[in-house]
Amino acid sequence: MSNRKWTFILIPVFLPFAWLLFQFTLSSLQIHQFAEQLKTVSPKDGASDTKVVLISQELDNYYWRSIEQGARKEAEQYGMRLDYIGPDRINPSEQIKLLDKAIAAKADAILVQGINDPEYRRLINKAAGLGIPVITIDTDEPDSRRLAYVGTDNEGAGKRMGVLLAKASGERGDIGVMISNERVENQRLRLAGFRSVISRYPKLRIVEIRSSDISRLQAAQQAQNMLIRYPQIRYMVGFSALDGPGILEASERSGARSLQIFAFDDMADTLEAIRDSKIKLTLVQQPVEMGAKAIKLLNDYLKGNDPQELTYTRVYEVHADTPDNMTGDDGR
Repeated sequence: MSNRKWTFILIPVFLPFAWLLFQFTLSSLQIHQFAEQLKTVSPKDGASDTKVVLISQELDNYYWRSIEQGARKEAEQYGMRLDYIGPDRINPSEQIKLLDKAIAAKADAILVQGINDPEYRRLINKAAGLGIPVITIDTDEPDSRRLAYVGTDNEGAGKRMGVLLAKASGERGDIGVMISNERVENQRLRLAGFRSVISRYPKLRIVEIRSSDISRLQAAQQAQNMLIRYPQIRYMVGFSALDGPGILEASERSGARSLQIFAFDDMADTLEAIRDSKIKLTLVQQPVEMGAKAIKLLNDYLKGNDPQELTYTRVYEVHADTPDNMTGDDGR
């Protein structure tokens, strides 16, 4: 009788406990299944839900939109969220402000163009100190605590342009040069590389360097002014994407039919002019590849892998006899 009494007493206590244990086990199984589903749905593990801010040199610039395209497509593969921002027009001060805001907004990672500015370097170092990895893209900021650089070897590209022009000119003649802006670090590096090669040839001379301010209209105007001032110019080099078409426009206005034009990047107008033998050649960068490789490198880093400090993307030349299906590979 006594045992039955205890059984009746314990049953009401045991049943709620058993129910709770059953519910806990069921919840644990559901959580495990949900976690497995997330692993299956996530394209790749390691960096999902990471917020990456890409700060461009100029918001709607063709070249920077190409970098964004490559970065965004790659980010989707890793479940990253990419925010693309930048000044409306080239403005290093605005780039500095945007970097400061990205840090304050607690971005998980930041992609930026190097601009060779002490305040910019301070902010990159601040981000690194807060655990926010910063990757420079298109142009490096080597004296900062940036994680890595992805982009063209800009000084090397300038040297390559110098070699191409020296060969085409027979190592003699006067040269006019167009850069986007003297404040832009990649332009400074390309010009430095170009000068280092041209200086080896006593009969080659750079007579003037002007800025187009990333404007085809301005490039045409400045090139025309150069041709009026120095009618003996036989070669012109443009180190940013809009310079080549602008120089061509100026040469047609001025009647400088014998002018040989050396351009940069693969805008449709540039490639058409090369096919028509109106532009001698262009050096083509890989902005889509830059964006994609920067995101891949970031994903690898977030998964615990040490990144390569310098990743140089390809640069190849296009001239009149280059096949239309050429992919470009200069062995870099």
